Order: sequence, then structure tokens, then C-alpha cells
Amino acid sequence: MRAVEITQPGGPEVLKSADRPKPSPKSGEILIKVAAAGVNRPDVLQRMGMYPVPPGASDLPGLEIAGEVVDSGEKVCALVAGGGYAEYCVAPRAQVLPVPNGLTMIQAASLPETFFTVWSNVYDRARLAAGEAFLVQGGSSGIGVTAIQMAAATGNRVFATAGSDDKVAACVRLGAAEAFNYKTQDFEKEVLRATGGKGVNVILDMVGGDYVPRELKCLADDGRLVFIAYLRGPKAEINIDAVMRRRLTISGSTLRPRPVEFKGAIARSLREKIWPLIEAGRIKPVIYKSFPLAQASEAHKLMESSQHIGKIVLAV
Repeated sequence: MRAVEITQPGGPEVLKSADRPKPSPKSGEILIKVAAAGVNRPDVLQRMGMYPVPPGASDLPGLEIAGEVVDSGEKVCALVAGGGYAEYCVAPRAQVLPVPNGLTMIQAASLPETFFTVWSNVYDRARLAAGEAFLVQGGSSGIGVTAIQMAAATGNRVFATAGSDDKVAACVRLGAAEAFNYKTQDFEKEVLRATGGKGVNVILDMVGGDYVPRELKCLADDGRLVFIAYLRGPKAEINIDAVMRRRLTISGSTLRPRPVEFKGAIARSLREKIWPLIEAGRIKPVIYKSFPLAQASEAHKLMESSQHIGKIVLAV
């Protein structure tokens, strides 16, 4: 089969087309003929040698796919631990979901990684409840456009940050009550203004570093801050007294190394709670651009430029 592999740690140019043996599914897995594969920030980190492949997973990049089950012809999308940048990929059956009605394969391939991540962290870990206020940093990213739409559709008042006025406007179009340009506005002050000084109940953060003490200040009492990345560094200085007095919760997770059973539980929640919202048109995939599989390096260049709003997808 055709695939794109990481020839050595480095820049986008180290992604090269290659011939690989078609993978064979193990017990509990299915073989999928891939039609499209999503591109995500962890793919870039893996290419740079900064995101180790879990034991037993394919060394090929690619954490989400859409295509047809080889044995049945069923149209599905799936979260995988690697191997998505290829014509065929195996996926644990528990992590496979039907392509929502009305979606193309390109659109379906953009769903699993961000939807599994947002559900796991915002709903399972941070326990976002209907009526609560929610802030997502990086609202125009793949994670951001998913989190905004999902939270708005589940009855929350949503705020977001983004790095340009165009991206701020996109966040509002997707359902944010307000969005803030972090280059020209102080998100801490803006969140407190927008919430009448109360703050938000949950923050989804992929920035870390010096954002953390500012985020704690714009959390409501009993607020929850959950990390999924740390683009500004993994270390921060926090006021423990404020955490104690205001009963704040700080958490975080990584999804890729978690067991199939854990991811399968997320898949079941998504199928029950979120897939109907997608099929009703209340949550829509946001595709910025698609590239042919052989141009994966160009897709990674775009990802690293941070010019995109939404998802980047490879057509296989």
C-alpha cells in the first residue's frame, strides 16, 4: 500500500511517500480502506521526534481516519494510535464510529481526534454542565472549533481566544458568545468583564506557561482548568492560596496512550450525545484545506504556520 512515513526526526521535508505492507487486524480490530486522514498537532510533534509512538502502534503518523471497512463496506471514521497516513489502517472496533449522515469522507476524517479529546477533557474530566460558562484557548484550532460548537450545542455560554481579528470573528460565527484577540486584548480582563466578574466554570487550555496564573484568575469559584497541551511551556507559577480559597481544580490528560477500553467509552458517549447533534446540523466539521496524501509535508507546513481556521485533512 501507499503510505507517508517519517524518514527521520525533522521538518516537514522528512515526510516521504513509501510502499508499506498492508496491515493485518488483530483480535478486536478491523481493517479500513482509508479515504481521508486528519492532520493534527501531535503528528507534527511525532515528526519532530517529540511524541513517542505507543508500544505496538504503527510508526506511521495519523491519528484519525475515515473510510470503508474492508470486510463489510461500512462507512466509518475512527480514532487510531497511528498509521492514518496510508491507504489501509487498522483500528480497534471500539474506537470506530459511523460516518454521520450527510458528511463526506473528508469531513468525517476531521472528527475523531478533536471530538474524542474535547469530550474526554471538557465533559468527563472537567464535568462541564449545561448552563455553565466555558473558555477555550486557541478557538480557531481544530480543537477550538470543535470545543466551541460542542459546548454551545450542549447549552453553555462559550468564550474563546484567537490570534487575529478574522479568527475571532470565526469563533463567534461558530457559536462563541464573545471571542478575544490575545495579541491585542487581555483575555483575563475580558472574561471577567463578559461574566460580570464571576469568571468561567471551565477552561480548556493548550497554551500553559505564563497563561496559567491568568487563567486561574478568570475561573469562577469551584472552577476547573484542564490542560491538553502546553505551547508556551510545561511550567507555571500558581497561587496555591487562591486554589484553596476558591476550590479550584487543575487537571489534564493525554489521549493517545490510554487503553482501548477507555477510548471505547468515549466513542459510546459521542455516539449517544454528539453524533445526533452533527446529523441535525447543530455541529459542523470545519475544514480549512485538504491535500493529497503525497503532499503531507505541505499539510504540515500549513499546520505549523497556524494560518488555518479548523481542520487540515489528507485525501488518500
